Amino acid sequence: MHGNDIEGLGLKKRTAELRVDFVNGAVAHRLRFGGGRGQDLAKAMGLRAGKTPMIIDATAGLGRDSFLLASLGAQVTLIERSEKMHALLADGMTRAAAEGGDFRDIINRMTLLKGDAKDLLPELSGEAILIDPMHPPRKNSALVKLDLRQVREIVGTDDDAADLVRVALKYARNRVVLKWPAKADRIEGLEPCTHQIIGKTTRYDVFMTGLGMPKDVSI
Repeated sequence: MHGNDIEGLGLKKRTAELRVDFVNGAVAHRLRFGGGRGQDLAKAMGLRAGKTPMIIDATAGLGRDSFLLASLGAQVTLIERSEKMHALLADGMTRAAAEGGDFRDIINRMTLLKGDAKDLLPELSGEAILIDPMHPPRKNSALVKLDLRQVREIVGTDDDAADLVRVALKYARNRVVLKWPAKADRIEGLEPCTHQIIGKTTRYDVFMTGLGMPKDVSI
């Protein structure tokens, strides 16, 4: 095998490593055994008996949280500004819809948009906005899972996370939820959250807005 052929195989392998898959693996397991609306994410987003808010996932990434929320009955708008991640999401959603049945029904509750959430949120109507920026480097030596490292390589760091939260607070009709490592420091420049839901590795900082209309929050 020629050197170029080997390099080509290596490139294909690296390219194929990251794939958005809603049908198999961890996502499918979470769908079947995750705990429904009793999960921390669902509680943080305001899904409870008799209430299913319209949700915007402002930092879609691999789309796993959006898929879970849609599986619980929510209409979810996903926003992804990375062209490559957007393409991976679109491909994953198409393949999941082709499975038919419950997968198609879930995907039909998901709407994927490409762009910067700071620009798109003013044009959307979301009761609850989820923000899951790239997390800060861990303080210990434990490695982040491979797929999340690959996402970081694609999208980089979200240095504008605080600005995004402030825009979300201006337009969310009910709440903004910041998904963040349980032991990580608060993002500088943000007002204190209303309450937190803290798990073993992840916490959800919930900012209640209760807006009947957007409030004047400058960035």
